[in-house]
Amino acid sequence: MPNSITVATHISSFMACPLEYNQPMTIHILTLFPEFFKSVTQSSMLERAQKQQHVNFQITDIRDFSLDKHKTTDDRPYGGGPGMVMKIEPIFAALESILGGDPAQLKSQRETTASLTRVMLTSAKGKRFTQASARQYAQLEDLVIICGHYEGVDERVAQYLVDEEVRIGEYILTGGEPAALVIADAVTRLLPGVLGNSLSTEGESHMTPGFFAHPQYTRPPEFHGWEVPELLRNGHAANITQWRATQSAQAAELDESVAE
Repeated sequence: MPNSITVATHISSFMACPLEYNQPMTIHILTLFPEFFKSVTQSSMLERAQKQQHVNFQITDIRDFSLDKHKTTDDRPYGGGPGMVMKIEPIFAALESILGGDPAQLKSQRETTASLTRVMLTSAKGKRFTQASARQYAQLEDLVIICGHYEGVDERVAQYLVDEEVRIGEYILTGGEPAALVIADAVTRLLPGVLGNSLSTEGESHMTPGFFAHPQYTRPPEFHGWEVPELLRNGHAANITQWRATQSAQAAELDESVAE
């Protein structure tokens, strides 16, 4: 990839690294529907993070790399079946343009050398995205997200071009665009300086597996007869700390019971 350090193989190795940067992170999103991302990346935290040069979003239209005048990016599946499958050629060409080289060769390099780039494909059969995943990806300089669509993506993309397939839950979406946005948002907010206060990401739900943050209240102390717990308004700091720990534990227990 031009002007960047080459790619990361064992992403778990980043867990021990502090979240510190000398240049903005770049999140590349390859999609058939670039308009999906326009308003969201130009709003709220994501817009502010870009203006403050913590992150860059590069949205690439896969159709621009189609090989015919009709900008075809999908075709019928071999072996028959319903729906259409995204073709490998436009994805290969788009990755080649972004990465500055043969994406298959670059993947091989990422498997043997430490680097700060990762290429993923959103997929219903991928590994589940978690808060721990977000912290790992936040260590990168370049994160490339390919949005799947239609009935799926030619399996050779997963086999030869990307580092991993990722899903955000146990359900099916119309395409990978919502998943890519979830991943981009979760990663961006962990970048140093994005939230302003470095303590903002401490004590959050899912900070560690199974952990849920305690309930939060603010003014007014009473509304429609619904009161803020007395302890929070007038309690001792140690008692408040204990109350919050108890509330977090109860939330975790409730989540486990629902899951069962």
